[in-house]
Amino acid sequence: MRVLYIGGTGIISSACVEESVRQEHEVFLLNRGSSKRYLPPPGVTVITGDVRGEQASLRAALVAHAPFDAIADFITFTPEDLEARLALLDGLTEQFVFISSASCYQKPPKCYLITEETPLENPHWQYSRDKIACEQLLERQSKQAYTVVRPSLTYGHANLPLVLNSWAHPWTVVERMLAGKPVIIPGDGTSLWTNTWNGDFAKGFVGLLGRSEVYGEAFHITSDEVLCWNQLFQTVADALGVAPDFVHIPSDFCMSLYPDWEGTLIGDKVNSVVLDNSKLKRFVPRYKAEVVWAEGVRRSLEWFKADPTRQTTDPEVNARQDAVIAAFRR
Repeated sequence: MRVLYIGGTGIISSACVEESVRQEHEVFLLNRGSSKRYLPPPGVTVITGDVRGEQASLRAALVAHAPFDAIADFITFTPEDLEARLALLDGLTEQFVFISSASCYQKPPKCYLITEETPLENPHWQYSRDKIACEQLLERQSKQAYTVVRPSLTYGHANLPLVLNSWAHPWTVVERMLAGKPVIIPGDGTSLWTNTWNGDFAKGFVGLLGRSEVYGEAFHITSDEVLCWNQLFQTVADALGVAPDFVHIPSDFCMSLYPDWEGTLIGDKVNSVVLDNSKLKRFVPRYKAEVVWAEGVRRSLEWFKADPTRQTTDPEVNARQDAVIAAFRR
């Protein structure tokens, strides 16, 4: 199978590229070639170009390698971008795979158990509303066969996804724990959540490629391990061998100081969310998420410790944590 990944160097997409290679697909990447952290596996063809740049020459480069059995787009976030992407790829693939987000599901949820039939409605996060609009655009158009995939919080070696941590510098909260500094856990920490190892996600994702029976369908792909935020944070502290200073602070209080936290808090992570993977398993029966959170944390911390230059921290996140904790304690 011939698969083109648009992007292909991120936490999720790089794992999907590697899984496609393992399954002996002919793999192509379209990106700007600027990633310093991730090098594609041998045998992958890289088409260098900017999907937001000049379209005619980019289209010619893609046509030279077409057709593709599937094209997976990891870097489209707005309906305007999606319209341009569909025009660029017109006639080049049988299946277009759009990467949406599980944050699109109804917030706050009326039921903790989320299926693909749960309404898409998130008044708290523009990112999610844009992804919803993209899905609606795909439904309206009739020319391109498509499949929608909705990842939830997915991580790999280079990322530890803890709420109110830095996505670009995930060592930030780890450093706070090691230094004995207080760390915010929003609310009482008992809301349910799932973090998914990127290699597990990739197995489910690649299983959907090149299959006509999934055209017009949407899937989320997550682990089946469900933990509360207290457990997620405590697992990291246990792996570090520290006694953490966790401070439980209501989300509304956090947002009163930093309103831009609305999306990641009440628009996403402080809701109890359990994603039912039954639909995915009907189409990909062999799918099983094998890496539990404790193992993923161990792998990630080993990766960071192997090279101290990776242990970067985010001054703004540190300043925000300190400011919110100080205000709350007052």
